[in-house]
Amino acid sequence: MAGVKRYELLTADEEHELALRFSQQGDKTAAEKLVTANLRFVTKVALEYKAYGLRILDLVQEGNLGLMHAVKKFDPERGYRLITYAVWWIRAYIQSYILRQWSLVKIGTTQAQRRLFFKLNGAAQRLAQQAPDLDAEARRDELATTLGVRKKDISMMEMRLAARDFSLDKPLDHDGGETTHVEMLPCTQRSSFAQVFERECRDHLRADLSAALSGLNDREREVIMLRHLSDEPPTLREVGQRWGVSRERARQIEASARNKLKRYMLKRSRVLGDVMPRAAA
Repeated sequence: MAGVKRYELLTADEEHELALRFSQQGDKTAAEKLVTANLRFVTKVALEYKAYGLRILDLVQEGNLGLMHAVKKFDPERGYRLITYAVWWIRAYIQSYILRQWSLVKIGTTQAQRRLFFKLNGAAQRLAQQAPDLDAEARRDELATTLGVRKKDISMMEMRLAARDFSLDKPLDHDGGETTHVEMLPCTQRSSFAQVFERECRDHLRADLSAALSGLNDREREVIMLRHLSDEPPTLREVGQRWGVSRERARQIEASARNKLKRYMLKRSRVLGDVMPRAAA
């Protein structure tokens, strides 16, 4: 970054001439001189954002992109210096980079949220110096009034600022070794015993259902299959039309089938209740 000082600053007349050459003739050499002469200002702006924990060189690089964009858009006939216009683009590029790096989830979806993200820390530090004895609630009230936002906006942004994303492959800071965060995550994979037990339960349920359905007549079995075991169950009216009977008759057949299934499953549960205690003994 110290190398940027080797590029001399331009006078207003020199800058105006170079800007005209670029805007009117597309002179890339003139554009390059405009950029290099203002690189030191990019570094100065980037240093204002060092508290966000990102590499200064990365912030400078983003600011340089903003400067180059400003050079392309700059109108020398407006009467103001390039840096006066460019500083807005430099800040915009740096802030956009910080937001992208801070979280995978967008935290600055509106202009008001972006402004709050970058102003909250500074306002909180100033308030802490002026009124160090304020409790958390009073501090949020004061910040909301100062920044012209709602109290819940302050609370939400504080949580977002405190919960920056990090890589699970990043080593733990406190152990001094190579253990990563991902190695500390709890294992959510079920044990082989649980998987076998679940599979056996499904097999028993499937066998019980098959046996229960075998005790129904053809129409009762069909209405259960259509109404309770299909992805798009038809209405009773549609079932009745399928058989050429009324909706009420279809309902009666379904009710009869359901009652038979309930009786079978109740009997089955009683048998299991008698067998299991003996097996345990």
